[in-house]
Amino acid sequence: MQEEKRAARPDRSGISPPDGGRPGSIPETDGSGGIASQLHNDLLLLLVAAIWGFGFVAQRAGMEHLGPHAFNGIRFLLGSLVLVPMACRPRDEKELGGQQIPALAAGILPGLVLTAGAALQQTGLRYTTAGKAGFITGLYVIMVPLIGMLLGQRTDRGTWIGGLLAVLGLYLLSVRNGFALAPGDLLELAGAVFWAVHVLLLGYLSPRSDPIRLAMVQFAICGLLSLALAIRLETITLTALREAMVPLAYGGICSVGLGYTLQVVVQRRAHPAHAAILLSLEAPFAAFGGWWLLGEVLSARALAGCLLMLAGMLTSRLWPLLTEKERPAGHGSGR
Repeated sequence: MQEEKRAARPDRSGISPPDGGRPGSIPETDGSGGIASQLHNDLLLLLVAAIWGFGFVAQRAGMEHLGPHAFNGIRFLLGSLVLVPMACRPRDEKELGGQQIPALAAGILPGLVLTAGAALQQTGLRYTTAGKAGFITGLYVIMVPLIGMLLGQRTDRGTWIGGLLAVLGLYLLSVRNGFALAPGDLLELAGAVFWAVHVLLLGYLSPRSDPIRLAMVQFAICGLLSLALAIRLETITLTALREAMVPLAYGGICSVGLGYTLQVVVQRRAHPAHAAILLSLEAPFAAFGGWWLLGEVLSARALAGCLLMLAGMLTSRLWPLLTEKERPAGHGSGR
């Protein structure tokens, strides 16, 4: 969700995301508008999925020059800076209605969770491919309702069906002889748990705070904490920074800043089902980018696992929308 999106994804990289950023719940909208307007929104959502998917490629390429914490620190600080103009834009009273938590306070806990998820994801990319990382990270979509159920939230049959498909897909994609996950894939799976927690946090905090400022604060917290870890645990040189300039610029400006901003703007008026399907294409874009730009190749077994995982993600996301349409008129939610 990557992190940024998740973060953003209000569900991978601010409201996320994954990285990020990266990435969660589908906002309520009637999807109204003409065919041309819907097509425009769909194309922009497809662009967001492509930006986030290729973000995994940038993250993996950046690891050739920088450690995981240094890369995360710089790109999230860049993403935070990209949001400064929007965050400083004057708000009217209508926009501020119902927002009770200052963004600075609201962003602390999501920033901490984002730091953990991004660190696990970026470290995992040392040992796995961009394509596998994209699909495994995408499992946060299924984890969100499962974790929510532990918190007393209701879940539906689609979550269980999607979860079963995803587990079968993960087995084909990542499990080796002896029924053990590859180390990099295990780190990505652990990171997905943090992305799911991140989505739940933002689901609560975003309506109670300014979403753009909340994203900016959490990105800044993640960036500063990651840089602190890098200074203590890694070696950073000017040569490495110069050689990693392109991956850093893409990861920070495009994946975190631009991807998040586009998602927030477009999903307000996009059709929910379209948004669910198109944003789930982040994982296939990651696999395609890894093959095209990094020469990564997935076996037939791994590709079958990816397809099962994508089917699980789509089932989990689309089931509530499809069952809502089938619900008889006048049948409420019980509230």
